[in-house]
Amino acid sequence: MSIRPDSTMFAALHGELVSHPWRDPHVASSDAYSLFVARSSAMGWLTEATENASGGLWGMNDAGHGPDSGSDPSRIAWFQVSLTEPVPDGLPLPVQAFLSCAGDVVARIGTPRLRAVQLLLPVQSLDASSRVRGVIPLLQEAGWFADVDPRLRTPVRVTLDGGQEPSIRSAAPEMLRWMRGFTQDVFSCDSFSLTDDDTVLKPAVIDELWRGPARHRATFRGILAEWSLDALGWLAAFLAEAGSQNGVDTPLMLTADRPEGSRSHVD
Repeated sequence: MSIRPDSTMFAALHGELVSHPWRDPHVASSDAYSLFVARSSAMGWLTEATENASGGLWGMNDAGHGPDSGSDPSRIAWFQVSLTEPVPDGLPLPVQAFLSCAGDVVARIGTPRLRAVQLLLPVQSLDASSRVRGVIPLLQEAGWFADVDPRLRTPVRVTLDGGQEPSIRSAAPEMLRWMRGFTQDVFSCDSFSLTDDDTVLKPAVIDELWRGPARHRATFRGILAEWSLDALGWLAAFLAEAGSQNGVDTPLMLTADRPEGSRSHVD
């Protein structure tokens, strides 16, 4: 297996997690790392940790779960992988699969209440040579959300931080125009800001993985089809594609949450 050092994907789930009463926390095979390996292997997403291994999307780095009082809202679980091959031409970052696997693991551990998600997106792994092909699979996947209960639609705030690399700030206006050029019902972007002073979660990875520390941000606000890891994974991949197509070629730290007081009708 060939791990590329610049291809790290990281996800942290924040909120509350009530452990299942039947779960034995002392069983090693039920920790977040082991469960993530098992689930991503079962789905065909894991590249085996053997020399010259092929297939799969990522190799496992690390994972953990448990309340973290050092952030607000508290971090309940985190996962780190490395893409084992460059993203094939015309395909988005596999963020939906990554968050789907993370969500399945957390659901095995307990009942979560998700309040925020943080993601490290290796945007530089995308092929920016095609202006359309990379978004076609995302537009096809958007059909999954076609029959979502409209009462689940919810306002979201998504901050993209380029660390010491300022390209996200100059790219943001073009990203908004680019996103509005496609017909889809998953995320309707209302606005962006380069001066959003609202507090966001501090990055939970070392600076070397994304050219940190935090400095250059753009915040996008809009309406998401539903507050779920599935929809957030789609949105993260869509924003990564938008950034790549508009001059961003370095990792981005994405933080998504719902503005205080904004909840869907059926929460």
